[in-house]
Amino acid sequence: MARVTGLEHLTLLGVAPPDLVTIAARAGFDSVGLRVSPATDEERPWPMAPGSAMLADTVRRCADTGVTVLDAEAVRLGPRLGPGLGPRLGSGRTDFTPFLDAAAELGARYVNAICEDPDLGRLTEEFARLVADARGYGIRPVVEFMAYRSVHTLAAATAVAAKSGGGGILVDALHVQRCGVGLDALRALDPGLVGYVQLCDAPLAAPADQVAEARSARLLPGDGALPIAGLLAALPDGVPVSVEAPRAGAADQPAAFATRARRALESVLTQSKERP
Repeated sequence: MARVTGLEHLTLLGVAPPDLVTIAARAGFDSVGLRVSPATDEERPWPMAPGSAMLADTVRRCADTGVTVLDAEAVRLGPRLGPGLGPRLGSGRTDFTPFLDAAAELGARYVNAICEDPDLGRLTEEFARLVADARGYGIRPVVEFMAYRSVHTLAAATAVAAKSGGGGILVDALHVQRCGVGLDALRALDPGLVGYVQLCDAPLAAPADQVAEARSARLLPGDGALPIAGLLAALPDGVPVSVEAPRAGAADQPAAFATRARRALESVLTQSKERP
């Protein structure tokens, strides 16, 4: 079975979801990751609520092109609730329904949880509730570790996922490097916990502003010094792989950048196959 390849929305966040589907299809990607709800307070939310014209248009573009939705972002788990379709509090518990309804209409396989709660016990319970709510939609939530978030180690992400009753983890090449995760640790992962992989490239040394790097200063796979081939070899065979490589200026020519991203991904996938 061919490996699923995707283009993450953060790579071209200024492109509307339906247009991203068209661009991804023309570049040769199988799937997309879509920003259904903002990951930060500063992001402009796309009008992707259930029943919206943009959501319906995105679903039509997927049907017309054959591009699937690998993941929908972002569910923010923390004491402060963000804008868009993020969690809502009602009747004493978090309501993930609007977000999950939109993700399900898109046919998303995964939803990505952004960990903002410093209380890891509370965050673990909230992620487990998200997993339970998403199960009825046939969607699997994943948790992502980042050096500047409350879940900033692979061990913490694994613990949160393992206690969730079915959730998984997202492996991002940049965060693997910035969190100091070695390839041996990736090899030791329970393969069943790994949902999908996001690839980009970067220098080995972290910059002063890691948030800015992650959101707007990544390189395409193969253009930096990260051990991409080794990372892929350390993870389960055939795990879905998407490009998340936002860079200033990329949105000036989004179609051309998406094509470059697809070629870069194909190159590193070929190298990983050739690795002894």
